[in-house]
Amino acid sequence: MGSADTVPDVTEVAGALRVAVGRVVRKLRQVPFEGELSVAESSALALLERGGPATSSDLARMDRISPQSMGVTVAALLGRALIERSRDPQDGRRIVLSITDEGRRVVNDKRGARTGQIAAALLDGFTDADLRQLMAATALLERLAEKL
Repeated sequence: MGSADTVPDVTEVAGALRVAVGRVVRKLRQVPFEGELSVAESSALALLERGGPATSSDLARMDRISPQSMGVTVAALLGRALIERSRDPQDGRRIVLSITDEGRRVVNDKRGARTGQIAAALLDGFTDADLRQLMAATALLERLAEKL
């Protein structure tokens, strides 16, 4: 890498990000979480929690997966009573999915466990300046995720 004012090669940045984010995700997954959801289930549940009721097709489009794959995910979440189906109040022919109280609890418990794991690591040797940098990087990572 060059000096602080040198713009790094975009491929070098992409590779470094892929490796670093991959390591963080693998480390977080090493500690099992009771009743852990698949990545697809976690994503769909989070979309419903943040965005409110949606159709299965809407969820598939937002998650950029096939409707068939979302159907499998929805069936698993329904089977665990983490989401529920109801008729769309505006169009009774459409079925919308909503997160249940149990689904919210699972999302919050999972966030709490993973957030606690990350917080403990951050308390071990990260300076205030490091924490400010990491906080600023989260906005960039969110923007990157939107572009992928």
